[in-house]
Amino acid sequence: MFDIGFPELLIVSIVALLVIGPEKLPETVRGVAIWVNRFKKSLANIKAEFENEIGADEIRRQVHNDTIMRELNETKQQVEGIFDDAKTAVAEAQDAARIDTDAIMKPTKPATNTGQQNETGEDDRSKQSGSGG
Repeated sequence: MFDIGFPELLIVSIVALLVIGPEKLPETVRGVAIWVNRFKKSLANIKAEFENEIGADEIRRQVHNDTIMRELNETKQQVEGIFDDAKTAVAEAQDAARIDTDAIMKPTKPATNTGQQNETGEDDRSKQSGSGG
């Protein structure tokens, strides 16, 4: 709190020994310690009263609750986004499956000899027209 190190304490104790004297120094140290403890207790009581008056605990709880609610809302939005993405992916998969099913179920026309090539790669119509002419 005061950032007092050993050298400063040594100087203060030497000055106190010289000013007060060795006979009264123990009584004085006890008295100072008692007053310091009373001062600390008073400050702690004042701080507690002040916090109670302004409702610091309630404000801390409210801020904590607001933080939790904000985090919950963010998580909810993330989950909803994931759910929407999943719904979209399922709908796309269903559409793709429906298109594939339609292509499979579509009736095919019977094959005719006109315009088709035979095993040798010649057009069947060219054989028919070449042999007749």
